[in-house]
Amino acid sequence: MLRTRVLTAVVLIPVVVLLIYLGGPFYLVLLAALLTVAEVEFCHMMSTDGYNPSPVFGVALLWMLLANAQWAAAELLEPGLIVIALGAITHHMAHRDRSPVADWALTLAGGLYLGLCGAALVRLRALEVDGLRWTLIGVFTIMFADSAAYFVGRALGRHKLAPQLSPGKTWEGYIAGVIGGALWAALMAWLWPAAGVEPGTAALQGVLLGLIISVLAPLGDLAVSMMKRQVGVKDTGTIIRGHGGALDRVDSVLWAGVLAYYYVRLVVVLA
Repeated sequence: MLRTRVLTAVVLIPVVVLLIYLGGPFYLVLLAALLTVAEVEFCHMMSTDGYNPSPVFGVALLWMLLANAQWAAAELLEPGLIVIALGAITHHMAHRDRSPVADWALTLAGGLYLGLCGAALVRLRALEVDGLRWTLIGVFTIMFADSAAYFVGRALGRHKLAPQLSPGKTWEGYIAGVIGGALWAALMAWLWPAAGVEPGTAALQGVLLGLIISVLAPLGDLAVSMMKRQVGVKDTGTIIRGHGGALDRVDSVLWAGVLAYYYVRLVVVLA
């Protein structure tokens, strides 16, 4: 299992880094593809518990939010929300199952959750100043924090973090992830300072972002664990060998993207 996880990461990480580096439509396609699979997985998970959200309208909502972030001047948000919300409720009126209102709410909830978080990742990469730098720091910080939490938790974990949601997670692993993520972000920022920023200041900016991400982004993981716990599945899917589904893989990355974007906008830019 561990060998499969490592081999999969070795293959996928260079591809992801390349697409982030290229930015623009390449990065948008990467996000759209991953999050589309994640939305389909979400709808399938809910169906195992007797619900029937629409992946078509969920994906449409997701794509609209990503497109609105990429092409803000087009002002897609309000008309897109109206068309999709009304179209979805019409669909669920015409296809009434056990709980059509809950199905409609889940259709919108999945698309909104993935689409809004994904939109933050689009905007983070599109920042005119250091968008590439902050995107890579944010993404790799949560990846490093997750890895530190996983390995330390397996080796030293004794105290359960959230046993009712994710029995495998421990406080020892969580603390290791927070420390590891903060140090990793500080190191990346120090080695790759922004133009006109002293390495020491860059490292301070990095460690603050690393702490914010490492402390809060694991909630994204626990949120998906809550969904899986409710419907009684171990993984959201099987598309990524050794890592489960796309939603399993991006759960904490989505939170990291939101946190990094607003940190840069509200803290770094205004400092």
